[in-house]
Amino acid sequence: MAKRPRSSVRYLSRKALPIKRNDAEPLTREDVQFDLLHHIFGDTKVVFTSQTPGTSSKVHFCDLYVNALYHSSKCSKVLKDKMIETPAFAIELAKISLLTNVGRINTTMAFFPEMKTALRTYHPVPSLQKTDGNAQDAPRIKNCLKAALLPSELKSMPPSTPEEILEKAVCTKVACYLIISLPSRFKRARHLPPTSVVNLIFVLANHAAPLAATHFDPPLNFLDLFLPIKISSADRARAFLWLMFHYLEGPEQPNPYDDDYSRQNRGKVPYLRRLSDAEMVAENVDTNEEIEWGKVMSAQRNLFLQRLVNSLENDKKAKNVQPSTRGMYIIT
Repeated sequence: MAKRPRSSVRYLSRKALPIKRNDAEPLTREDVQFDLLHHIFGDTKVVFTSQTPGTSSKVHFCDLYVNALYHSSKCSKVLKDKMIETPAFAIELAKISLLTNVGRINTTMAFFPEMKTALRTYHPVPSLQKTDGNAQDAPRIKNCLKAALLPSELKSMPPSTPEEILEKAVCTKVACYLIISLPSRFKRARHLPPTSVVNLIFVLANHAAPLAATHFDPPLNFLDLFLPIKISSADRARAFLWLMFHYLEGPEQPNPYDDDYSRQNRGKVPYLRRLSDAEMVAENVDTNEEIEWGKVMSAQRNLFLQRLVNSLENDKKAKNVQPSTRGMYIIT
């Protein structure tokens, strides 16, 4: 088995996590780590317990995450109808939502050019806006994510630490003893799913630093999986899915995303292969069509802003020039 190389990966702090771009500037495939998202949502392993109310079947990660958004109490009827009508839009929305979930996209961003508020910036995302659906803005997406809870979590606070999530997903020492020594009527079952997939990602993002040594080799942590670093997108996607299974299904279960390294190093994510410069350049390459569409949408945004400014100036002039008849007399 190959050992992990000693060469370190440049670490980016939490402060550098959000994408920073000027208004009307497109988000590239590198910005959103398109290849990483492609591998995450393209995974076909049907291994996650469904979190849709009334079902307990197994689903792959894409369905798990899309359904979490769909069943959020803050997901509007218009958005739900569009997700059903156009499944490709639902996946695009899920990819943007996942970036919002981990903090890569912050709440100052919007994804439709007619956005008027000065508190947010507009950004076309050519690789994730192939359909004609409205991708909303980051604050609405964040609200939808915050409300994407299990039915049991609507009545009480969802788990807020990795330890609390694992406590639900696995048997405690006492519970394991009971399972071995007592009749079946006294056995205590695992609580699956232990939390919503969306809440799990929030928790892992919030605890990235303390969890780093548990699951990663220095200097990496959970948030680095979503940054443009010189590690294979496919390997980062596998590590992410490994963590999802580890916490949602329980660490004592055989993890379908294991490799030789993770099997021999308990608690560690699978091997993360470092890329050469040439391999790095070959990932997340924008297509010509996406580049041109980004330019078109940027121009559309600038034209909208120009018209908006002209309209505001005309309204201001109209208010300042109001006819008055006070003090006027008719002389005959």
